[in-house]
Amino acid sequence: MADHHAPSSAPSDQAPTGGAPDGLPLPRRYLAIGALCFGTALVIIDGGVANVALPTIARDLHVDSSAVVSIVTVYQLTLVMLMLPFAGLGERIGLKRMYQSGQLIFTVATLLCFFARSLPFLLVVRTAQAIGAAGALAVASALIRQTYPAKQLGRGLGINSVIVASSAAAAPTIGGLVLAVAPWPWVFASAIPFGVASLLLGRALPAPPLRDQRFDVLSATMCAAMFGLVIGGAETAVHGDSPIVSGAIVLTGAVIGYVFVRRERGTPNPILPVDLLGQPVITLSVIGAFTAFVASMTLLLSTPFRLTHEFGFSPAEVGAAIAPWPLTNMVVAPLAGWLSDRIPAGLLGGIGMVISITALLLLAFLPAHPSYFDIAWRMALCGSGFGTFLPPNARLIIGSAPRERAAAAGGLVSTVRLLGQTTGATVVASLLAIGVGAGRVPPLVAAGLALVAGLCSLARLRPSLRNPDRTETAAAQVVMRNPR
Repeated sequence: MADHHAPSSAPSDQAPTGGAPDGLPLPRRYLAIGALCFGTALVIIDGGVANVALPTIARDLHVDSSAVVSIVTVYQLTLVMLMLPFAGLGERIGLKRMYQSGQLIFTVATLLCFFARSLPFLLVVRTAQAIGAAGALAVASALIRQTYPAKQLGRGLGINSVIVASSAAAAPTIGGLVLAVAPWPWVFASAIPFGVASLLLGRALPAPPLRDQRFDVLSATMCAAMFGLVIGGAETAVHGDSPIVSGAIVLTGAVIGYVFVRRERGTPNPILPVDLLGQPVITLSVIGAFTAFVASMTLLLSTPFRLTHEFGFSPAEVGAAIAPWPLTNMVVAPLAGWLSDRIPAGLLGGIGMVISITALLLLAFLPAHPSYFDIAWRMALCGSGFGTFLPPNARLIIGSAPRERAAAAGGLVSTVRLLGQTTGATVVASLLAIGVGAGRVPPLVAAGLALVAGLCSLARLRPSLRNPDRTETAAAQVVMRNPR
């Protein structure tokens, strides 16, 4: 599939063939969009506010900085383990039912976070949060595709990107403001209204026909075990456990993963979308997105510690200093999606990573006594680079998948994001454990990862990866109108 575009290949107004409905009718579509927006905001805000609160939680619960990062890691790890299995389960029991059930579990678990007074209990309820979030996020992209007409898919993904960016922008600000006037448990309660709104509006969500297929429980279990053992084993090594035991855990996960992948290649509807990963352009996009998310999480998670310990910022100041990153994304992400119709995604991604690498180096070498402005404009520049890179990637993967594989494609995009974020959290915990996680090392590491992402993006421009018979845009439209 080519990584170039033909402006003349404009989307048609015709509905997809094969009997598939072309989006929801108005005004029901607006209610469904509202449900998806509130649900996305709930998950993003409640995940983001925890990052700002980590130093405060570590102090109040009397735990080490490297240990408190597990609040983020256990959440991300559970999401990674369950995202693809829940995407497959959603195709079997219904996308709407999976989404609403996930939102309900997440909202209840978020309320329980308010009553946490110890790290173990907080980790348990964060795990419950992640189970609910996995149920909702696993099918969110597929619901977006079912909600919007085919010709408006890019618009729908753009709106979702704005919600993600604005929620991410609000999260550190909300977290900082709450910590300025109340104890940290109130930080988690701040997102509950979004969950209630999503559940109420969720009745309008599309309910496409169920797929008459058996849910592969064994493959789902192997998928969760593969991610859980590999990432969990790496986490045990970070926290000082036996390197032999940690290595054995990782090796066990790798062996299960090898058997799992071989098994998936022989199934018509694999939980791990090996059929989609067989396309070189999508494979490069997945690798690039993974390294980009590792880089962004490494910076965002280490910055609060650096600003607090090295520069003496208060929690409110930390939140305000981080906010320019997602605020910039509110503008850049939709613009990048629009430009991807006219400019090759490989070129856009390369430009985005050049911007991010420059900003990361500038963040690594901050002045000895930086002002708020010194940090804010660098964060904004860095966020704009990642915002230029990521949305075209997601659109390529989701838009290129057959309609009946939309949930799998969405699960792949979400899994790559969460796997990268979880790996980034593990990297930060490792750097904190060896005493270099609150300085300039994390942004330097992030710059190296961004370089890899940029090279993967530019590699998609190679003529050998292009299909001369159709452009990327035209291919996506043909697939959406003619599900295989």
